[in-house]
Amino acid sequence: MKKVEILNGVSIKNLPWEDKPANAHHLPLWRFSGNPVTGWNPMPGVARIYNSSLLPYEDGFVGAFRCDYLDGNPHLHYGFSKDGINWDFSKEDIKWVDESGKPYMPDFCYDPRLVKIEDTYYFVWCTDFSGAALGIGSTKDFKTFIRHENPFLPNNRNGILFPRKINGKFTLLSRPCDDGHSNHGEIFVSESPDLTYWGRHRKVMSKGTAWWQDAKIGGGSVPIETSEGWLMFYHGVGVTCSGLIYSIGAALLDLDEPSKVLYRADTYLLTPELPYESTGYVPNVCFPCAALADKETGRIAVYYGAADTHTAIAFCQVDELVAHIKANSLLEEGDDTPGR
Repeated sequence: MKKVEILNGVSIKNLPWEDKPANAHHLPLWRFSGNPVTGWNPMPGVARIYNSSLLPYEDGFVGAFRCDYLDGNPHLHYGFSKDGINWDFSKEDIKWVDESGKPYMPDFCYDPRLVKIEDTYYFVWCTDFSGAALGIGSTKDFKTFIRHENPFLPNNRNGILFPRKINGKFTLLSRPCDDGHSNHGEIFVSESPDLTYWGRHRKVMSKGTAWWQDAKIGGGSVPIETSEGWLMFYHGVGVTCSGLIYSIGAALLDLDEPSKVLYRADTYLLTPELPYESTGYVPNVCFPCAALADKETGRIAVYYGAADTHTAIAFCQVDELVAHIKANSLLEEGDDTPGR
């Protein structure tokens, strides 16, 4: 197989990394030995930091973090790090204003995704809009934070902007859902010329027939542009007699028409196994929210929420991962055509 190129990527010299251990299982994603990188009560007034997103920034990293306060309500903070492991979190939550500069604060924010498009950093999160809905905000300097119009009606979660415009349009993954955690969830994609008006909605992926993703699926990290397609980590959910199990899967989407799935791994890449994944505020959760890819080496660091309590990291090589997805692909009905 020819070498997989990471397109439009950057060199990340200080990307967190550990080589694959000799005793690792056969899957192409392995855990950081220093997990978890955040634990209970990580800062005053905050019980848990998890399901968060980050990007390279200057000589280190910047992140958007879900911080659950001691009253249980989730808020967004930002933070900076030199190594992607140890973080200096903002003391207060992000203070959003509208485009005229007036306060425009959400009631709550959770599960943020952070992406840079051209010279602007964009946040997408789940907010309250008479039900769970998507919020979008932006900043250029991490000093002034502009909140934009909510893109969709409720109920919707797992909003993720692609890291560049596709065919000249902003492109957003989402997961329409009902008002609870029922067995309903498939990944869709929509586009917009201006972040205000959204349309050309297409279904990307259905939930799978395999147990680990047969209840529902949803987006994970910002897709990585590769020579083999958009590499997308996502979460799949299975049901057991003791509750839901969240695992990490991966797929490759067409570069020009991301509603078309090219390949989709038939098994999970990571599932709750270790204590920090199986025990916590919500047990048995591995939930991907960020993936940093080094253009030069092909190394990828995947950040995931563990048991709705911790932040953890896993690693892979793009060549090995793409080869695994292609060799073990199982498309569901309709995955390989634009879902209109």
